[in-house]
Amino acid sequence: MRVVWGITGAGDRIEEIFEIMKRINEDKDVEIKVYLSKAGEQVVKIYRLYNKLKESFERVYVEKNANSPFLAGQLQSGKFEFMIIAPSTANTTAKISLGIADTLLTNSALMALKAYVPVYILPTDYKVGDVLTKLPNGKLIKIRVRKEDVEHVERLRKMDGVFIIENPEEIPAVFEKHMKVFREKKIVDDEEL
Repeated sequence: MRVVWGITGAGDRIEEIFEIMKRINEDKDVEIKVYLSKAGEQVVKIYRLYNKLKESFERVYVEKNANSPFLAGQLQSGKFEFMIIAPSTANTTAKISLGIADTLLTNSALMALKAYVPVYILPTDYKVGDVLTKLPNGKLIKIRVRKEDVEHVERLRKMDGVFIIENPEEIPAVFEKHMKVFREKKIVDDEEL
């Protein structure tokens, strides 16, 4: 089962998400290809995860523009079971909710939806209020989640084919759900041969 993991310029819970995705990628039946936005590349380097990503995942791509690498075409042609964007900045979340496809990950997500490929998004800002987020140096900082940002998440919840993940701990269940369907489909395909 091939899956796209998009990483935007958000550092919130990135280390936890990385550890979960690394464990999932160790399953011999799962191939996760990592796509970093330009800001995502900066963030994983700041959090000292860039080399770990390269060591843990066979393919790590960095955005050149909205169509390069050509992820949208691969999603539309059925090469991936689903796409997950984790973490997703308020900016990426807003753009997808408004149909703005001007970055690699927003363009790819919107093209995936047109091809009935499910898109899972773990937004940094999904509930109004104050939250603590971990800085690269390990210190915690309190930030405010604005109602305007949450409105974009709520718009996404209503979109066909988009699924909101609020906690990294929910990610394995997404893979389990799709793996079950993937394995059932594989059995049917093998029986037809």
